[in-house]
Amino acid sequence: MLGAHARQSPQRKGKRAPVEIGIAAFNDFHGALLNPHQAVLVPNGSGQKGAAGQFQLPAGGAAWFASAVDSVRGKYPNHVTVSAGDLISGSPITSSLFLDEPTVGVMNRLGLDFNAVGNHEFDRGRKELLRMAHGGCEQNTTRKPCALEPYKTPAFPFLAANTITQDGTPLLPPTGTKFFGTGKRRVGIGFIGMTLRGTGDISPPAGVKGLHWADEAETANALAPKLRAQGVDVVALLLHQGGRVRNDPADPNGCEGLYGDIGEILDRLDPSIDLVISGHTHWAYVCDYVGKKPNKDGTPHHFLLTSAGLWGQEVTDIRLLVDPARHRLISAKAHNVVVQSAPYQSAKGMVSGSDTVPRFAPRADIAAYVQRYVDAATQYSARPAGFIAQAAVKNEGNHGGPLANLIADAQLAATKDAGAQISFMNPFGVRASLLPAEDKSLTFGQIYAVQPFGNTLMTLTMSGAQIKATLEEGFDATGAEQALSPSQGFAYSYDRSQPIGSRITSMTLEGRPLDMAASYRVTVADFLANGGDTFFTFTKGTQRTTGPLDLAALEAWLAQTPPRALPEDNRDTNLRPDIDPSVNRTPPPGMHY
Repeated sequence: MLGAHARQSPQRKGKRAPVEIGIAAFNDFHGALLNPHQAVLVPNGSGQKGAAGQFQLPAGGAAWFASAVDSVRGKYPNHVTVSAGDLISGSPITSSLFLDEPTVGVMNRLGLDFNAVGNHEFDRGRKELLRMAHGGCEQNTTRKPCALEPYKTPAFPFLAANTITQDGTPLLPPTGTKFFGTGKRRVGIGFIGMTLRGTGDISPPAGVKGLHWADEAETANALAPKLRAQGVDVVALLLHQGGRVRNDPADPNGCEGLYGDIGEILDRLDPSIDLVISGHTHWAYVCDYVGKKPNKDGTPHHFLLTSAGLWGQEVTDIRLLVDPARHRLISAKAHNVVVQSAPYQSAKGMVSGSDTVPRFAPRADIAAYVQRYVDAATQYSARPAGFIAQAAVKNEGNHGGPLANLIADAQLAATKDAGAQISFMNPFGVRASLLPAEDKSLTFGQIYAVQPFGNTLMTLTMSGAQIKATLEEGFDATGAEQALSPSQGFAYSYDRSQPIGSRITSMTLEGRPLDMAASYRVTVADFLANGGDTFFTFTKGTQRTTGPLDLAALEAWLAQTPPRALPEDNRDTNLRPDIDPSVNRTPPPGMHY
C-alpha cells in the first residue's frame, strides 16, 4: 500500500483549504558519501523483463542523493527533511577516516532539519556524540578531529528522546518543531526522535557508561501532548527501530507481511501520533499501519509507517494534508524514490541504469565538497592491502558465511601468541563485500569498508560451558538471532526447534567434542568481549590479553601471494532452516546494523 489515509474529511477551498506539507525522509545513511556500488531491486512494472520480476538499479552517493532530496522538496512549498538515525558511523573510509565530519558537512549543505540518533551514533562513545551534536575539535578518539576544516555546530539538531543520563534528563533534545504559514493558515509539525531501547546492548559499553534507554512507546506517548501544547498540528515519530517485509518480488513501496521488533512499539503508540518514520533494519517499505489503540471516537487508528533502506539509496517522499482550522492531519501518503546514480561494474556484471525510473544528476556543490575528502583519504584508501582468490560477498542475514569465517581466521592468526585456539566474528559486524581486482588485489579502502569500527582484539580464557552459553545467546529470546562465525578448526550445529538454552547441539575443535570443563583461549573484538550484541557471557572471560586492531589482523592475513583462499561455508550448521528466525523473539532488540 502506498499510503495511509488518516482522519479523512472533505477537502475545502479558500482560506479553509488544507495545507500541504512535504517530508523528505531517510535513514541509515552511514556516511555513504560515494556511490556504494550496491543495487536496489525494483519491480518490473515499467516494462522491464526479468526472470524474478525485478531488476537492479545503481543507487546512492551523496551528490545524487542531494538531487533526489531536492526533487522531493521542490514539489512542496512547505517542506522538511529528516533522518531516522545512523546518519554517521559504520561508514566508508572517506567519511569515517575523518570521524564522519564530512557527512555532517554534506547534510548541512543538503538542508537536513532533524536527525534522530541511532545506535551507531554511539559507536565512538558519549563524548564524541556530544561533539558531533554541538561542534568543536576536542579529541575523544584515536583519530584527531578537524583534519581538513573546523567542525562547527551542525545546522540541524540530533534528537535523543529516550537516551537518558544519570540525572534523568535526555542526553540531547527530545523533540523539534517546524511551522509554516501565518495567521489562520499557520500549521506545524512536531518530531520526536529516538533510538531503539536496546542501544546499550549493541554499543561499546565503556563509551555509553551512565546512559540508559527508556521504552520507545512510553516516551513517545508522553511527549506527544507536549508537542500539541506547542501548537503543532501533526506529530511524527523518528524511530531508529524497524521491521522487514516479505515482498516478492522486491518492492520498496510495499508492505506485505511486515514483521520485526518495531511491531510491539507501534501497537502501543497513542493515536495522537500521526506518522512513524523508521530505520535500523535497512529495509524499504511504506505501510498503512493499524495500531491497536483506537481513536477517541472508537475508529481504528491508521497511520503511515515508512523506511527508506540505507546508504542514501532511497528517499521517502511523504505528502501530508493538514486542516488548519481543526488542527489535525487529513491524509498522509508516501512512496520511496530510488536515488538512481551512475552505473558500476559488480562481481556479476555491469549494473546499468534505466530510463523507466527517474535519473538524478549529481549536485555539483556536494560532489565538489565530497571530492575534497576523497582526495585527502586517497593515500590511505588506495594503497595495496592484500589479495583474495575470489569475491567474498557479505551475507545480509544472521549467518556470516565465508567472509565472516575469513575474518575469524585472521583474528585467530593474529592472536596465536596470546594462546588463541578459537576466534568468533559477529556477522552483523561485517559491513561490506570484498571484491578483488582482476589480479586478485585489494585496497586498504576495501578492507576498511568491511571492518570500519576500529575494534581491538581481545583474547579471553573461557570454559567449554561458557563457549556453549555464548553460542546459545545467539539463539535466545533477546535481540536478533545471530550465528557467530568461528575460525578454522571449530564447528558447531544448532537446532531452533529445541528450547532456548538447548539449541546448540554439537561443538567440536579439531574434530573433537568440546570439553565443558576445560579452558580454552578465545579471541573476539573488544565490542563482543564487553558484551556487545547481547553476547553477555563473553564478559565472564578471564585472563584478558589485548591484541592488535581487527583491521590490522585482516590486512596481515590477506597480505600473501598466492591470494588467500576464501573459507568454505561449513562451520556453523543450521539443522532447521525451515524455522523463521524472526518468530517468537522479544525485545530488547540487538541487531548490530
